[in-house]
Amino acid sequence: MRNLIALLLLVLTLCPAAVLRAAAPTTETAVSQTTWMSVRLGGRKIGHLEIEHVVDNNTVTNTQTLSIVLNRNGKTIPFSNISRTVETPAGEALAFSARTSMSAIDSTVDGVRQPDGRYKVTTNVGGENRQITMNWPQSAMLTEGQRLAMLAASSHTGEHYQLLMFDPSGLQVVPVQIDVLGDERVELPGGAETLNHQRQTLLQVHGNQIMDLWLDKHGQARKGTLSMVGRQLDMLACDQACALAPVQDLDMFRAAMVDSPRQLTLNLRQSFLRYRIHVKGNALQPLIETDEQHVTNIGNGDWLVDIGNPRSGGQNPPSDEDRQANAWLQSDAPAIRNLATQAVGDASNDRQRMRRLRIFVSNYITQHGLDVGYASALEVVGNRQGDCTEYAVLLAALARAQGIPARVVTGMVYADRYANTMRVFLPHAWVQAWVEGRWQSYDSAMRRFDSTHIALDSGDGDPWHFFNATDLFNAMRIEDVTASWEMGTQAAPLAPISPQTGAH
Repeated sequence: MRNLIALLLLVLTLCPAAVLRAAAPTTETAVSQTTWMSVRLGGRKIGHLEIEHVVDNNTVTNTQTLSIVLNRNGKTIPFSNISRTVETPAGEALAFSARTSMSAIDSTVDGVRQPDGRYKVTTNVGGENRQITMNWPQSAMLTEGQRLAMLAASSHTGEHYQLLMFDPSGLQVVPVQIDVLGDERVELPGGAETLNHQRQTLLQVHGNQIMDLWLDKHGQARKGTLSMVGRQLDMLACDQACALAPVQDLDMFRAAMVDSPRQLTLNLRQSFLRYRIHVKGNALQPLIETDEQHVTNIGNGDWLVDIGNPRSGGQNPPSDEDRQANAWLQSDAPAIRNLATQAVGDASNDRQRMRRLRIFVSNYITQHGLDVGYASALEVVGNRQGDCTEYAVLLAALARAQGIPARVVTGMVYADRYANTMRVFLPHAWVQAWVEGRWQSYDSAMRRFDSTHIALDSGDGDPWHFFNATDLFNAMRIEDVTASWEMGTQAAPLAPISPQTGAH
């Protein structure tokens, strides 16, 4: 459910030229400058971006503060991200930090270059600190380095080049292909300006994400646009009063729903189902292959998705990462270990343990709502509230605490009625656990897994994994849903999801 937010987080790193022009450090006195941007989605104002640029002796510090407000089914979701980078005037990374707040939930990351050239990185999620030491990714750039590279390319219309952008919030390198389209006259809230148009393409298996930037002669972005769940997201340079103007109400949840071509009754949900899905765009693999879901590309953007015939071999066996604690699934925390032990009781095998863990989490979260940000497992233990993602991260962490490999799945699930809308598929999250030699799904939020769970991606619980599926919801259209008994002689022998395998 939080993949809508994840895209906005990446805006900060895919808009490197949203930093201010670099003033030459002629004295030891710090030179500081601030610029403002209005953030609009589908033409409606949802927030603002404030950028502060400071040149002080031999360092350049850029601080970007994004503040937005979204509405999901009547619930207001405030969100902010503060990202800070410290570099040399030549763009060499010295330090970085990010603080993300969703509702009342914060997560932070701080990285500082050490004398040996490596970086000490401290993350805090759910009040728990974790430290790692990392080597700087070769050729990766922070804010100032990105600005300098794009400024150098701006005079070469038609040039195609690549930048490796380091994202402090996600601790990941984002390879971006860039095309220099040339100078254009652009209308902004404060008047028209001549700007250099550069198009960034983020390559990913779920479909390329394109962001257009218009830069001034100093490499400063004055406008940026990209698609978010089928709507255009705009960042427009303007004065402070324009940027801080009141936000306008915008319900994002309906935009992420996918209509069902038919009502899916209980007997259909518990049987094998074949979906024919059309996906707009150039997605290489918009849906993942799992031990419960088989995906076939039939061409022209159409895919057949078979769900409900459990098998082995659809996915690779678990890796060490599927067993380990991390910043979002703190399975090594005493509070989570104790809850897991309490929940499984005297269960004698992993099947029994996962079933008891699923039931435990279904009952443990007592406050259900869409107004929670993205919480880690440890935060859910403390506040006992959230929506499907909170159910999923807690269940995955409890499973790992019991030594059971587990992943968090992002996808969709069917609902007969939701938010005054009939027969729709909603963004959803659940858990896969490695039980009896294959990956099996468990859904604590819905209290059962069935054939209306369509998997788009899976990961380790980090919200950044949800970014991969962000724009798919609006790009997908379910053309047809067919049950096994409706396929006639073309249907292969199928095994329905049973209470022992899928309906956990």
